[in-house]
Amino acid sequence: MSVITFTSDYGLVDHRVAAVKGTILNLKEDVTIVDITHQIQAYNLLQTAYIVRNAYSYFPKGTVHIISVDSFYTKERKCILYKADDHYFIAADNGVLSLIFYDINPEAVYEITFNNRFDDEVSFTSTDIFAPVAVHLQNGGLPEVIGRPYKNPKQLSFPRAVFIESEKMLIGEIMYIDNFGNVVSNITKKFFEKSGIGYENFILKFRNLALSRIHNQYTDLVHDWTKEQEFHGKAAAVFNDAGLLELTIYKGNGESGARTLFGLQVGESIYIEYQ
Repeated sequence: MSVITFTSDYGLVDHRVAAVKGTILNLKEDVTIVDITHQIQAYNLLQTAYIVRNAYSYFPKGTVHIISVDSFYTKERKCILYKADDHYFIAADNGVLSLIFYDINPEAVYEITFNNRFDDEVSFTSTDIFAPVAVHLQNGGLPEVIGRPYKNPKQLSFPRAVFIESEKMLIGEIMYIDNFGNVVSNITKKFFEKSGIGYENFILKFRNLALSRIHNQYTDLVHDWTKEQEFHGKAAAVFNDAGLLELTIYKGNGESGARTLFGLQVGESIYIEYQ
């Protein structure tokens, strides 16, 4: 089965998403196009990386992923193709792919040369370059036909949590806020456990609030299901399905979630102090 995923910051009001899909279907009628999201905040590469990184692996090997975020055409910026983890990723050379694969070396990187000679006719990167390249790959075409090896794609720095052993403190940063208002940090479960301190005798601090326990899933907060409704609105910390430390409000939403009630924003620090 031929699958192409599509992620963008275009939103769903304008014509752009439909134009890209129409271009793909005109070139290959039997392809399956799957929307990952089109609600990325304009030009937000970190948000894009978090979403694509945690979605792509659920698709079959060989899937082609179009990432149209901060991708409007300019002659000065290349379009690139990553082959990584047996998937293909098409994006502008703006650093987003380095954020997605901050801990994985791509199998190959190509500068897309398709349509280079028609620079003056390229008006919309996703229809004029990304869509034909994606279809070429799903038709079994070689990357070398539409591109050439590229050694220096733009690199962006992915924020990392740090552990200061002398102070017995782990310091992380808020990197994403989801649709439920949950606040996701860059502290991984693996890094937390690697500190060797364990799950007891610590305080998780953010703003002027503190928690002393981290759950492995949201529902662990409820220890009496006959009184489940009493736990609505309770604050908790969990390791989410991406393996990242997350601050949440049980049964919260965008208006009553952790972001609103805690007042946290992307880029703010959180601390785990061991006793």
